[in-house]
Amino acid sequence: MKLTRRFAAQSLTALAAAACTLGFTSIAQAQETIKVGVLHSLSGTMAISETVLKDTVLMAIDEINAKGGVMGKKLEPVVVDPASNWPLFAEKARQLISKDKVAVVFGCWTSVSRKSVLPVFEELNSLLFYPVQYEGEELSKNVFYTGAAPNQQAIPAVEYLMSKDGGAAKRFVLLGTDYVYPRTTNKILRAFLKAKGIPESDIMEEYTPFGHADYQSIIAKIKKFSAEGKKTAVVSTINGDSNVPFYKELGNQGLKATDVPVVAFSVGEEELRGVDTKPLVGHLAAWNYFMSVKSPANTEFTKKWADYAKTKGIAGHKDKPLTNDPMEATYLGIMMWKAAVEKAKSTDTDKVIAAMAGQTYAAPGGFTSTMDKENHHLHKPVFIGEIKADGQFNVVWKTKGPVAADPWSDYIAENKGKKNVPEKK
Repeated sequence: MKLTRRFAAQSLTALAAAACTLGFTSIAQAQETIKVGVLHSLSGTMAISETVLKDTVLMAIDEINAKGGVMGKKLEPVVVDPASNWPLFAEKARQLISKDKVAVVFGCWTSVSRKSVLPVFEELNSLLFYPVQYEGEELSKNVFYTGAAPNQQAIPAVEYLMSKDGGAAKRFVLLGTDYVYPRTTNKILRAFLKAKGIPESDIMEEYTPFGHADYQSIIAKIKKFSAEGKKTAVVSTINGDSNVPFYKELGNQGLKATDVPVVAFSVGEEELRGVDTKPLVGHLAAWNYFMSVKSPANTEFTKKWADYAKTKGIAGHKDKPLTNDPMEATYLGIMMWKAAVEKAKSTDTDKVIAAMAGQTYAAPGGFTSTMDKENHHLHKPVFIGEIKADGQFNVVWKTKGPVAADPWSDYIAENKGKKNVPEKK
């Protein structure tokens, strides 16, 4: 009996010691990783655009980890699906920051999702890297905007349409999804057009809800509007999976680029994947990157993605790998964050913010992108591309170099002195 009790006691002691050892090992292992949040819609109307951005973050994390991680620690992705549900974005953001303890989040596409999470990031003093073009008029110390402001996409595109090379358009259709980005961008463009002498009667403005699929009547209205004697162009801020039926209906009704060119701000290589692009040849998109850009950095980037997509068996991409502007912006963001963390020698939000100022990266777009020292926006080149029959884009116009973002507009004057709004210097 004594031997049995002694053995039992020894066993319990050994088990306790083992448990403690395992516990300490787990803690040590946890301390050897840096958690990174991935906040993109993997279902719902925006999944067509956002799913690939999740995979871009994971590719970048794999690349960073293969090279030793950040400050000697591996990055550990924490992926959530807010499912194209705007309030759910805020819930998932809070979960990532408060429960999962991520050091940074890469995510959102629509401005409504970004605005949903913004109070959470500001309240908890965490970092969001936002990779998509937007309407400007926002500056938070807790967000780095790696997509385009209006002067880096929308305004140059309209200027091109008004030029001789762009068709010398005199009438404009502003067509978008019904939410903050299209409405605010079109408000900016309407003011720009009026300043250029375009009367109200030559501007048509239409909106459709998320997930809208029937564009027959709208295309018919555009055809009628364009038949009134002046060269007409369409500026599209349609987002998500609605782009597929929109472009299909353009083809169905024979609205060719030579008749009424369409320039899109949210349509790239990925959105055209499921569309017969032959009837769409010549229609336009304005971005800060195209897969077809010729540069050594882009050759490396596209090969990297193709290899990763094949290895991981990513649906669609394993056989036909495509890259696009938000993918490049996502990749730039995580690489710049890595450099800032290593410069700051910390993942502390305020220290990383300070270290992000002036960060540079040799972007796949062929230029060196720089993070503005004051307004948290990237300096980016602007490209306008024509759709080709194979779904790629032929660049027909570009800036000479990167353009600094000017997101200030009237927003700064209206919000001067408010929390998290930087002063324009």
